[in-house]
Amino acid sequence: MSNTPNRASNSAGKSRKKEVTLDLTTARQMLPLVKSIVTDIMNSRQALSRLAPEQERLDRQRRELAWQERARRYQIADEIAAAEKAWTTAVTELNGLGLTLVDDEAGEVDFPTKVNGRTAAFSWVAGEDALRHWHYADEESRRPIPTDWDKAGTVTATRYRGSQP
Repeated sequence: MSNTPNRASNSAGKSRKKEVTLDLTTARQMLPLVKSIVTDIMNSRQALSRLAPEQERLDRQRRELAWQERARRYQIADEIAAAEKAWTTAVTELNGLGLTLVDDEAGEVDFPTKVNGRTAAFSWVAGEDALRHWHYADEESRRPIPTDWDKAGTVTATRYRGSQP
């Protein structure tokens, strides 16, 4: 038996996030799933924004509430808990794909990549029909994706005529 205590490989408790680098083709293929996840995030955020003022009002008046309002107060607490759980689940799913939620109100998501050896991201905002922007990691302004990146991001199979090499 060893005298060394059993420790997890990550005993400091820090999460180890696998660094993801996506090419343009892969990022574009992920977009339908990302759109769905971001819709869930934004719906949860809207629900929380809608419910919070009513919860605050009912909490302030909790001692004078009639039974029906007390029941509503408990119902709102349950709805808020469900919306928070849905938001957390969706953000976790997005992070699990290696993506970053930049703004949950606007629905902006970054897809990590490298451009000229520098850390960068393809950028998509809810409502956009396609992935058309990018930026370096240290920049906030979004740039249009150059058209020649479409050609470079697509792999075409080579066809051989006659004898195979």
